Amino acid sequence: MSKIGYAVTLIETLVKRSAQLAALLVVLLSALIVYDAVNRYLFQSGSVALQELEWHLFDIIFLLGLSYTLQHDKHVRVDIFYTRFSPRTKALINIVSQLFLVLPFTALILYMSYTFIEQSYLQNEISSDPGGLTHRWMIKGVIAVGFVLLGLQSLCEIYKNVQIFKRHTV
Repeated sequence: MSKIGYAVTLIETLVKRSAQLAALLVVLLSALIVYDAVNRYLFQSGSVALQELEWHLFDIIFLLGLSYTLQHDKHVRVDIFYTRFSPRTKALINIVSQLFLVLPFTALILYMSYTFIEQSYLQNEISSDPGGLTHRWMIKGVIAVGFVLLGLQSLCEIYKNVQIFKRHTV
């Protein structure tokens, strides 16, 4: 296996593991929501921190799922046209969309999130709600983690689609 092929395998394994973590967090989130609902409606006892934790877990699940969704080619597209194209044309569309849409958007989010995360950390940002969670920078840091994984997976998709494009010559 080439060094690039090894790197692709390593990145895709990392993305798969992050998705497995997200799947476990879905189970945890479901349990927390049930617990929160039971406490609120049966015992009239709610928790701002618990509700914020639910939102944060949802954020983590979403951000870790971005790259896995890309890895399995499940992002939204206009399949009505795409399915009719040859493998070579599909590969070209995938390469162009990664290069001109996904990677620039990922780079922009990473660039913009740096100051966002840094300010949160330096200010020791906490929830504005009484009884809310502290260390807000941690959840904001997951934005960077999710988009680094998305960028890496995008590079893997480019590599794989270049291989498909080469195999299906005209």
